[in-house]
Amino acid sequence: MAALAVHPAGAARAADAERGGALYEARCGACHSLDAHRVGPMHRGVFGRRAGSAPGYDYSPALKGAGMVWDAASLDAWLKNPEALVPGQRMGYSVPDAIDRDDLVAFLRRSSTP
Repeated sequence: MAALAVHPAGAARAADAERGGALYEARCGACHSLDAHRVGPMHRGVFGRRAGSAPGYDYSPALKGAGMVWDAASLDAWLKNPEALVPGQRMGYSVPDAIDRDDLVAFLRRSSTP
């Protein structure tokens, strides 16, 4: 199922999980992987998981206590500005471009589906 996003220009486009995978490797892969913790936590199964709960990763108290479940909206907000969403978290990177975020979220959604 493709996700549609409406951008400021008003045109809808289907999020591109393939492009999102390439972005993930290029922009996220230094700190994250799908199946193992690195500097940041693993991402396989992130959709529907409570923030700060992947077993074996040492999350910040702020993220552990955030009380949210990862979905498309929360992941988009997180990628746009992690500190605005969860003050005191540790991720020092953001993705300002909405199309890039849409594609990354589509990739993470696809990677969360068995």
